[in-house]
Amino acid sequence: MTLRDDPGAGVATSPDARATAEVSSRTGARAARAGRMARARAAMVERGVDVMLCSLGADLPWLTGYEAMPLERPTVLVLPVEGDATLVVPALEAPRVNEAPELFAMRPWLDGEDAVAIVAGLAGRPSRVAASDRCWAVLLLGFQRSLPGASWTTTSDVVGALRAVKDDAEIAALAAAGAAADRVAAALLAGEIALIGRTEAEVSTELGARLVAEGHAKVNFAIVGSGPNASSPHHEPGSRRIGPSETVVCDFGGTLHLGEDAGYCSDITRTVVTGEPGPEVRELYAVLERAQAAAVASVRPGLQCQEIDRVGRRIIAEAGYGEYFVHRIGHGIGLEEHEEPYIVEGSTTTIEAGHAFSVEPGIYLPGRLGARIEDIVVATDDGVRPLNLADHSLHVVEA
Repeated sequence: MTLRDDPGAGVATSPDARATAEVSSRTGARAARAGRMARARAAMVERGVDVMLCSLGADLPWLTGYEAMPLERPTVLVLPVEGDATLVVPALEAPRVNEAPELFAMRPWLDGEDAVAIVAGLAGRPSRVAASDRCWAVLLLGFQRSLPGASWTTTSDVVGALRAVKDDAEIAALAAAGAAADRVAAALLAGEIALIGRTEAEVSTELGARLVAEGHAKVNFAIVGSGPNASSPHHEPGSRRIGPSETVVCDFGGTLHLGEDAGYCSDITRTVVTGEPGPEVRELYAVLERAQAAAVASVRPGLQCQEIDRVGRRIIAEAGYGEYFVHRIGHGIGLEEHEEPYIVEGSTTTIEAGHAFSVEPGIYLPGRLGARIEDIVVATDDGVRPLNLADHSLHVVEA
């Protein structure tokens, strides 16, 4: 967090006041997690799930505030539908856990112990088990051998819809991440980030460094596609040097921590031009800007996800670019860069207040040029709140 974002910047606070604020924040976060566990257990009852095994992925930090290291030593939250939850964690990582005995017990395990057997023993004899979507295959197969006769599902089937609806604290975290990304985008649009003559990889590195300088704990991605590479939506920035009179698609985001809670993600895309754009680029971009604005404006509770996709896609198709819009118009965001809800044709999921997701139409002319505009938005009781406010108009950054 920079000084200009800190509401207390320049205001003297006593150590006692700071300590009181920290305790209040910690208490609020733990109360929120207790509510999440209660809702998760209610969902388990509805789906006939006896126990959830949360390992890698976002379900673990959503429920506990602790994000496991993605190592070969497993960390697993064993959450039975009734009884105490237990966090099975490698002993050498246990000091990283902010203990919350009111939420879960700790079971550190030492190298040489069988973590799978420990988890299975805590799980009991379940009929149906939910395992994390990102649980490694070797771990899942070990669970299945140790819990014979159980049927299996994913934790997203249980808590995915719950996690998709953000509470006030989560929205505040997403807003802080979005504001930080906006400041980087503003620098790009203002021409403060040199482009012509630099490689895509060099610009990508600078975008990432600016995200960190603006408070992000880590960079999740920094796509830079220039000229013909701008027609590849997920282009890997490389050694190509950016030239004059090219569209440059910059899509970047990371994870920002606000308070004790786990980190929440940013994701923004802006397209700039390194010289006066010709009629083709101006026309294409005008269509794109209109489609993105209309899709954002359409967001409201009660609308199906696919209907938002249709709003933007219809405008692009009617302008003759339909075949060049090759991906869904958006994805959910939170603890993960991509999560529910997905804003795509075929999704009949109904938008609810608290759903946070991207709106990012793109037009890509293969081998020639491309453009994309992306904002994160949150559905509200009466409409939509954009979390990215960086200008959408086509900026010429180097004449």
